[in-house]
Amino acid sequence: MTQFSDLGLAKPLLKALADKGYTQPTPIQEKAIPIVMSGKDLLGIAQTGTGKTAAFALPILHRLAEDKKQAPRRGFRALVLSPTRELATQIADNFKAYGAHLGLTVATIYGGVKYGPQMKALAAGVDVVVATPGRLMDHLGEKSAHLNGVEIFVLDEADQMLDLGFVVPIRKIASQLPKERQNLFFSATMPGEIGKLAGELLKDPAQVSITPQATTVERIQQSLIFVEAQRKRPLLAEVLSNFDVERSIVFTRTKRGADRVAKYLTASGIESASIHGDKTQGQRERALAAFKAGEVKALVATDIAARGIDVNDISHVINYELPNVPEAYVHRIGRTARKGKDGVAISFCSDDERSLLKDIEKATRQRIPSFDRRNDKSLAAAAAVADKLAPAEKRVDPRKADPRNDVPSELRRQRNRNRNRNGGGQGKNGGGRQGGQGKGQNQVQGQGQNQGKAGGGDFRGPKRAAGPAEKRWSPID
Repeated sequence: MTQFSDLGLAKPLLKALADKGYTQPTPIQEKAIPIVMSGKDLLGIAQTGTGKTAAFALPILHRLAEDKKQAPRRGFRALVLSPTRELATQIADNFKAYGAHLGLTVATIYGGVKYGPQMKALAAGVDVVVATPGRLMDHLGEKSAHLNGVEIFVLDEADQMLDLGFVVPIRKIASQLPKERQNLFFSATMPGEIGKLAGELLKDPAQVSITPQATTVERIQQSLIFVEAQRKRPLLAEVLSNFDVERSIVFTRTKRGADRVAKYLTASGIESASIHGDKTQGQRERALAAFKAGEVKALVATDIAARGIDVNDISHVINYELPNVPEAYVHRIGRTARKGKDGVAISFCSDDERSLLKDIEKATRQRIPSFDRRNDKSLAAAAAVADKLAPAEKRVDPRKADPRNDVPSELRRQRNRNRNRNGGGQGKNGGGRQGGQGKGQNQVQGQGQNQGKAGGGDFRGPKRAAGPAEKRWSPID
């Protein structure tokens, strides 16, 4: 059986792995590490929870330590792009843990926090930077960072990047990278658009595919419950009251829905917390810390957290609402049954979600065992009480939901304002187009003067030189 010591990794890396109790690589690690160490481009496809982070972190650290040199000022030698803040933090922590005995520097760059500490961390140069695309674009625009020294470029969770609308900024970032570099793409699934992007950026890559696309972990016991939409909350409380549920993640489709579900659970005597794009970084960190410490039994989250949560011993994942992107189902339930353990995934399905269920079963090539709790009198009585504890959210057609709406509200408003700047008042009153445009321009000037007050310091960033507003990139994370 292959050991980490058989892969040719540097002794300090082996020591760090031994400190964490790791001796045997997972299949994705066993296949990917030698390829990355050789300097070849790689396209890795493996479902979540299979050890993708170590599959690229270990060989990157090995290569950087083997050719140790100072990173350029405001630059970095390795760049890892991540879709969410939580996942960026998790990846950076792994880099720090594996490289504990190498003396290499690691920094994280993401939105929702002040720019100052990040700019200070980048000033002297960093060996490894883990970043979300939006905040990195801001730093590049401010010249507080540059990509001239990047030797290794990693795109992690590439398919979620597509779901969140990051393909355009990724292309912009890639256009500023040196031509001579190593490219690594890792993803649980490989949609057509990501395959096209990989074809543009990867040069004669080796491909490692551990499982077929969109398959689910075998150790997860999956089940489906048909239930009326308005009776999901009492059903959820019933499931979570079961003693077998030790620690669970509950996935909702919207941010308001997450808050309402968490409020209902707490009122029902089940300790819970919510996490989504409208929460500040501090709120997200506190909720996740309480979840890890076992202070809350249920963490209610939107899809933005589907791949950014790495917590051991999650016994259950509950899809309170089915995702409108079939591949997201795989990522959601992948939060349980990690590191060789078993897990349970329970999904609720209302009548308006039948088409989503069909898409999920088609993508995963399986039929999920189902139970019918429709017309359940006990749930009907509990639903009436639920509306008093926490009013139900207005139902929205799940097929029309957009995963990119799970971004902070202020950033979404800013994105909409930028869109309005380009359109102004075009088309209004037919012949009044010219006047409509003028009105739109006046609105832009007014918004620019008051932006600091309305938007808050976390989203505004450093002062920028005056220029056409439409050229500025509005970060999503």
